[in-house]
Amino acid sequence: MKNKHLEDLMVAIVQPNIIWENKEENLSHLTRHIDVLIEEHPVVDLIVLPEMFSTGFTMNPQPHAETMDGPTIEWMKEISSENDLAICGSLIVEENSHIYNRFVFIQPHAEIVYYDKKHLFSYAGENKAFTAGNSRINILFKGWSINPFICYDLRFPVWCRNNNGADIMIFVANWPETRIVHWKNLLLARAIENQCYVIGANRVGEDNNNLVYNGQSCAVDPMGNILVNMEALDGFKLCHFQKSQISGTRDKLPFLKDIDQFYLG
Repeated sequence: MKNKHLEDLMVAIVQPNIIWENKEENLSHLTRHIDVLIEEHPVVDLIVLPEMFSTGFTMNPQPHAETMDGPTIEWMKEISSENDLAICGSLIVEENSHIYNRFVFIQPHAEIVYYDKKHLFSYAGENKAFTAGNSRINILFKGWSINPFICYDLRFPVWCRNNNGADIMIFVANWPETRIVHWKNLLLARAIENQCYVIGANRVGEDNNNLVYNGQSCAVDPMGNILVNMEALDGFKLCHFQKSQISGTRDKLPFLKDIDQFYLG
């Protein structure tokens, strides 16, 4: 893949076994995966990590919350800068006395951009421990338009609707095995209805709530074909995205021109 087309994008999904509320161990584990990834695939453009990759999906955020110049983001910045790539995932961030489940996207020599999770998982009490975001963002990276979302957002197609020309939608999650059929089918649906690539980055292992996670991180093309399925691997896999596949799909099946127009208040 060293001679990939300039409009292509090489994305690595990293699917770790997250140790409960242990940042040091989690970042060390992720660093080992990323070191191997870079050694084997030096042309990777973007690394995608799961939701709350440094702590697990804890509803005790205060002891683990960081500022935007905290150690986890500094770790992400170092990986981005040293390897000339972008890296993203969600973590617990405190800002202006509010705590957010925040998706952070970092690339070398560029402003950090972020998205705060809109749909907080009330079933687990996330709405009581965190503050909800209220706006979507569009990330421009190497000519690609990327919309980030976090876990529970996946269940809300209106929020995820492709009305801004997104090429890729990224869903980072801690999605348990008990509802993994929903995860798989909703990722396929978001790709098909929005005619874009979809990345779903999940975790493996077990948390302190006795929830088991069996991964199933994947990449889906604009026609709903699964390009990569990580199953229960504690590790990483690469996805090769082609801009021409998006334009080809939308030209052949111009369904997006008929989308409903709406405003989310």
